[in-house]
Order: sequence, then C-alpha cells, then structure tokens
Amino acid sequence: MDKNKKRINLNNQFLEQAVFAIADGYCRINLTKDRVPGVMYQVLDGVEYDLNEQLGMPENSSFSELVKMWALTIPEEGREEFLKTVNREKLLERFYKGEQHITFYYWTRTATYEPMLAENHMALFEDEKTGDVLAINYVLDRTEQYHLEQYKKELEQKNKELERLLKREKNYNNKIYRDALTGVFNRRYYEEVVKNSVEDAGIALMDLDDFKVSNDTYGHHVGDVALKTATEVVLSCIGADDILIRYGGDEFLLILSDVQEEALKNKLDQIRDKVRNVVIPGYSYLHLSLSIGGTIKNKEDAIEDVVCYVDQLMYQAKNKKDEVVVYQEGEKQYLHTSVQENIKQQILIVDDSMMNRELLSVILEDDYRILEAKDGQECLNILYKNKEDIALVLLDINMPVLDGFEVLRAMNENQVIEDVPVIMISSEDSEEAIRRAYDLGASDYVNRPFDARIVYRRVMNTIKLYSKQRRLVQMVSEQKQKREHNTSTLVGVLSQIVEFRNGESGDHVRHIRMITEMMLEHLLKVTNKYDISLEEKENIPLASALHDIGKIAIDERILNKPGKLTDEEFAIMKTHSMCGAEILAKLDNFQFEPLLHTAYEITRWHHERWNGKGYPDGLKGDEIPISAQIVSMADVYDALTSERCYKKAFSHETAIQMIQNGECGAFNPLLIKCLVEIQDELKNYTQHLADKKCTCKF
Repeated sequence: MDKNKKRINLNNQFLEQAVFAIADGYCRINLTKDRVPGVMYQVLDGVEYDLNEQLGMPENSSFSELVKMWALTIPEEGREEFLKTVNREKLLERFYKGEQHITFYYWTRTATYEPMLAENHMALFEDEKTGDVLAINYVLDRTEQYHLEQYKKELEQKNKELERLLKREKNYNNKIYRDALTGVFNRRYYEEVVKNSVEDAGIALMDLDDFKVSNDTYGHHVGDVALKTATEVVLSCIGADDILIRYGGDEFLLILSDVQEEALKNKLDQIRDKVRNVVIPGYSYLHLSLSIGGTIKNKEDAIEDVVCYVDQLMYQAKNKKDEVVVYQEGEKQYLHTSVQENIKQQILIVDDSMMNRELLSVILEDDYRILEAKDGQECLNILYKNKEDIALVLLDINMPVLDGFEVLRAMNENQVIEDVPVIMISSEDSEEAIRRAYDLGASDYVNRPFDARIVYRRVMNTIKLYSKQRRLVQMVSEQKQKREHNTSTLVGVLSQIVEFRNGESGDHVRHIRMITEMMLEHLLKVTNKYDISLEEKENIPLASALHDIGKIAIDERILNKPGKLTDEEFAIMKTHSMCGAEILAKLDNFQFEPLLHTAYEITRWHHERWNGKGYPDGLKGDEIPISAQIVSMADVYDALTSERCYKKAFSHETAIQMIQNGECGAFNPLLIKCLVEIQDELKNYTQHLADKKCTCKF
C-alpha cells in the first residue's frame, strides 16, 4: 500500500479513532452522492490492504458500482441478501426512518483470498455542513469465533457420545453383576462391590434345604424353577435398599440395611415362613424350606469375618432344617470354637512378671487371643512379626533389656504406634511417668493394683476406638483415591479430545505426564531450591495433560498442516497458550482448586524460555513457574522423539544434544542437568514405548 495516500477524513474524530482501533476493514460512504471518498481498506495481521486496487476500482468510485463488485466475493447463496441490505436507496430510506446503526453478517473472502465471516456495521449520520447522508462502514472478522462455536458444538456432541458410552458401560456393569437365572446380584458383585461398602447391616446366609436331592430327582429345569420361586419370595419380603446375592449354587447372602437384632430375627422368620408356604407353579408336590443364619454387622467388623460367622450359624440351622439361628449377646455357643478363635482379636501382654501376665490373660482370654512377651526386646520382635494381627499392647514400664518407655520410643520411630494402641499398666504412679507415657504415644494408663472390670472395659474401648479410626482413615483414603481417579479420568478425556483435534493419538499426553513425573522426582532429589508441596508434586504431572488445551480454539488446518507454518499461521498457533489459560480461569471453581491453578501456570507459560525469548509474556529465569519449566522441557523432548505430521522422530541421543545446544530455546541449566542425569532411565522408557508399538502392530 502507498503510505502517502490520505486516510479517511471523518467528521466525528472519536468515531474515526474507534473504527481504526477495532475494525478489520473500513471505508467512508456518501450515500447522497453515491460515492466512496478515498478507498476501502482491510487489515490483516496488522497490514492494511487497498481493496479498491484488488477490485479494480479507482478512488472516489461509485458506491453502487463498488457494491456490485464486492458482491462477487460473496458466495452465491448469500449474494442476493447482501445486495438487498446494502442497496443505496434502501439505506437512505432506513436512515430517514430513524435508523442510525445497521448490522448484518455475510461470508466473503479476505484480501489474501481466505474465507471470512464478516460482521458489518454501518453508522449513518448527516453531514452538518452539506446535509449529505454519510456512513462509516466497518467490518469485524468473526471467522475465528464462528469456528470456535463449531468446535464447541463438536465438543458438546463428543461429550454426549461419552455420556452415552458411560451409560452403556453402566448397563454392562449391571449385567455382569446379575445372576442370569434369578436376576439377583451374583458372587462377583459381593467380591467387587459389597466387600468395600457395607457398614452397619443385618447379614444372613440362606440355604435351600435338600436342593441337590430335588435337582437330581426331578431335573435341572425343576431345580431352576424352585430357585427362581424362592428368590421371588425373598425379594417380596425385603426393601429397595436391601441386597440379595446368589452366593453359591443354592445359597443366598442377604444384606438388610438399618435393622436391629430383634427386627432381624422377625424378618428372617417371615422369609422362612413365606418360603415354606409357597406353591411352585406346575410342581405343587414340591415343598421348599430355608435354613438361615444371621447376625448384626457393625462398622468395625470385617465383612469376610461376619459372612464366615453366619455360615456357621446357618449350618447350625441346617441340623434341624427349616430353622433360623440368629446370634445375640450371650449365645456364643452357636459358634464353633475355630470360628470364635478366628474372629477374636489378638492382644500382646508385655511384663517381666509371669504372675502379672497370667492375671491379665485370665481377664481377657474369653474374648481375645493372647500373646505374651517377658521384656521390651521380645515385645518388639513379636510386634514387627505380627503387626497386622495385633489389636492392642498392654505394656509394663520396668522391665529388663528394654523398658516400656524404650519400647514406646522404638514404636514411634517405626510408626507402629500409629496402628497399634498401647495401654501402660504399671505400679509407677508418678505424674512424671504418666505424662512421659502419654507424650510417647500411649493411649491409656492403668495403675496397679487395678480392678479387672476396669481393665477389660478400657481394653475393649481402646480397641473399638482404633478400629473406628482405621475405618475412617480407610474411608477417607478410598474417597481421595476415587476423587483422584475421577479427576484423572476427566482430565484424560479432555486432553484426548484436544489431541484428537491435533491429529495425534493421545500418546503425547501420557508421555508428557510420565516424563514430567521423572523430571520432578529427580529435581526434588538434587535440590531444595523450589518449594514444592506434596499436593503440588501430585498436581503437576496431572495438570501437564492440559498443557495444550488452548489448541481447541485453533483452526484444524493450522494444527494439522504438514509443512512449515507461515508467520501469520504461527502467530495464530501461539495464541493457544493464552486461550487455554483463559478457559481455565473462567471455570467457576478456579480460585478454590489448586489443581486448576497449577494447570493455569503450565498452560499459559509452558512456551516461555529461560532467556526471556518465549511467549506469551516473555518471562525469563525463575519468573517462569517451575511447573511450567518442567512441562516445557518434557514437551520439547517428547516432540523431538515423536513422529509428527511435519517431521520424523529424532533419536533419544539427538534430542538430548539439541536441548543442551539450545536448538529448542533456552532452558533452566538445573533442569538440563536433571535431564542429562536421568537420560538412561528416559531412554529405557522411550525404548519400551517403541517396543510396545512394534508389538501392537503384530
């Protein structure tokens, strides 16, 4: 363009400045005289183009003639509407009716012959001096927004497809957890779901009496009808929140929610009576009966122990047939001795006096299994060998080899004290000794001489308290793991969508995460320069999967272009880091989620470089968050060693050398040192991936 050409001289200076600031194309029009004073301009990537030259029209041309020429750049299906909208007479008519601003849309092409969705604004006003009707016409390029909306619709469609697949998976899971014959839950459901979810509940095991005899005598078809009939009767007696599981061939496990001991017995009697009186359709000569064993499970009870427990009760019932046996307090005679012993918890009594050990054993042996140790060292040996199987330690203070305080100190050093509670029992009753015991982690302190009932109650209460604590810790851990799994899954799905648009398989995201973990782990070993919390250590690899989320806003033709990008295309590509950061920042819970803050840092600044020559903000040195620095290096390494649509893969050695030489931009020298130090591990990882790909081809 000729820089000496005179710019448009608008009457309204503010309007002129506004147009020049925001427009992608503009011109002035005299509608009264049907003239376009000066020329029409279009701005592309900061460069002004003279559209009159491209259309072959001189300056000060007729507006009507220019419109006819401009209409040729518009697709045929939109041309008639365009001509109707910009008809000079109609524009004058609209102005005289009071309209001063007209907006319309159409598809056209740019000065560089690229398709463009134009948002056309025409500001109409009257010249104060001449009385002519003038218009300032300016155009905004809305092509990118249009494509973004299209991508958004595509993403929504893919999300719907994902929801459909998840629903399908749920239906599939429902099928695999159902017994094909009876329709109730199967043993797999018990093993994979119930074991980890049941807390307080009534548990019963039911066996169909003489089922095998009936099956062998009348055939499997009759046996199947009998099973289905019994199942229907049981289901008719229980609520929607209760669970019936076909536990074995003719055994059913029943889990009754929110039930007390008396109600449990009544419910099981009702089920037994209904099954006894049912008539099997077509086989009225057959009579069914159930033998049932049941009990109440508390939160601290392991479900496997309780099922074993009620299994023995059921066999007690089968001795008489058609009976219900429910365990209640004071009725342990129903249990076989071996089962009682397996269910009992184990206590370690530590005292150098045999008489003291025997006295405590007598108090506790009816309800607990007893282990004994005569000194502190023997106590620790037993603890380390049987830590998982010891519910509590009763510990004396004054003993040979190691005293009670030394035992507590050793338990603290090995963190055993966190899992195994200790009650001190000693004749030492000084305030200093008691305080020292509690400071070292003892749960309780009992002075000699003691009341046997008080010792029993304190032991029972401490064990229950620790059982509940362990259960709570397990629940919190499971919830945390589930949340982390769900978060990781959603992040993975989103990153896969981005990689799919980018023409890549999704391996890139997994590689980045693994390499980031390796780099971060080694960095924390060799330096304490960076204050990275445990939560950040977990979040950085996970958030790395979102580093290129902004590419969802980039045209696929640029993303997947096989050759080198033009300067204009590269400028557009570079906007993905800011686009990604803006997407994350607009999330409702952004300010409350540390993971999103870490993802923001990585997404926005993973293309910054140590010497300040990166983008988008030109940060340098440790102005760049360490999370973004690590992911940046991981991204470059994987890009170099992976095949892309525009290049072949470099070898591991070449990639390391290129990074060291600064061929991919400048990196933190400490991170380069870390990369070099883990390069063997990194090479093994990339080789493993390559081998895996080769194997998959066969």
